[in-house]
Amino acid sequence: MTVTAAAVPAATADESLYRILLIEDDAADALLVEELLHDTGLHVELTVRPTLAQARTALVTAPVDCILLDLHLPDAAGPAAVTAVRTVAPHTAVIVLTGLSEARAGADAMAAGAQDYLVKGKVEADLLRRSVRYAVYRSRTERAGIEAQATQLRAEENARLQRGLLPPPILDTSTVTVTSRYLPGGARALLGGDFLDVVDDDGLLHAVVGDVSGHGPDAAALGVLLRIAWRSLILGGHRGEDLLHLMERILVAERGNLSMFATCTLLTLDQNAATATLHLAGHHEPLLTTPEGTREVTAAHGIALGILPGLRNWPRTTVPLPPSGSLTIYTDGLTEGHNGSTGTRLGVDGLLTLIGRLPPCDPATHVDLLIKETHTLNAGRHTDDLAVLRLDWEGRQKR
Repeated sequence: MTVTAAAVPAATADESLYRILLIEDDAADALLVEELLHDTGLHVELTVRPTLAQARTALVTAPVDCILLDLHLPDAAGPAAVTAVRTVAPHTAVIVLTGLSEARAGADAMAAGAQDYLVKGKVEADLLRRSVRYAVYRSRTERAGIEAQATQLRAEENARLQRGLLPPPILDTSTVTVTSRYLPGGARALLGGDFLDVVDDDGLLHAVVGDVSGHGPDAAALGVLLRIAWRSLILGGHRGEDLLHLMERILVAERGNLSMFATCTLLTLDQNAATATLHLAGHHEPLLTTPEGTREVTAAHGIALGILPGLRNWPRTTVPLPPSGSLTIYTDGLTEGHNGSTGTRLGVDGLLTLIGRLPPCDPATHVDLLIKETHTLNAGRHTDDLAVLRLDWEGRQKR
């Protein structure tokens, strides 16, 4: 049975709607509670269920602000009934209804998690009104505190993971300007597995941008692991296909879910030779910017890491570079959003058009403007992590 209490005069009515579930198997007692609630002046939507089993169904199917619980039900009694209700609705206020002879029942119910207890036959409208309002306020305050604590813990965890996904580059002698950005996707700003890194070693600038499938802490942790593995392998002298093979072995050994995989772009920039060497493992091509404009680099594609372990299909592409320019590597969070009101995705073509409209500016400002414009066009309709790495150089040494 669901009953909405009759409207009360504006001078005495509480503006809030209280959705109350009464768990009571005695029809006469249920009617008395309903009448008392009407007299409280509260704006109430009352649902009555005679058993705990039926109450569970009601709690799952509709939101409830307060539960009025009789301690003598056909399928539950005493503090165990409170525990059972709190298990199903841990953040909902619970007020226990006890009999006159149950001196300890109320205290035991409070110890089991109830916000308050009332003695049947001694409840007046004013007391019930105060009890409901206080219990709901207390439960909402407790829930807000729990959510705030969870948000803080999640932010701290994200900060730790983000430091692992977006480390400071190792630039010993390189004159290349490195600009990097990482933004988590999702309404709750959960990190995913996008990662990037840059290392200057033996006069060559090595870079990686990658994307682990999925979102959340598992993907982020695997992204951090692969990023650290890449840096360690680069400093250990591994390159190209050999490096990707070792990264894939690490991914396969460490992934908790067999369906998880990772895409990445490896890039080695040689300013002396004026070349960039690319290995694409399931990832899209970088963008090359010259004084003439920006275009997508043409490069051979290889398979993503973890799709077919051991296949080792990662062809090498060497690209000539102009004396001055930039290379931008990014994850698909930059292109998979919507392209304004067109109903289509932005895609690479849309991204290139957008870049062509941006005003001349320094690399950091350019990347920030690019991300801002893609977010404006998307208008929150698609949420994915994005990582952007831009490498700028001016002139080159000659051998």
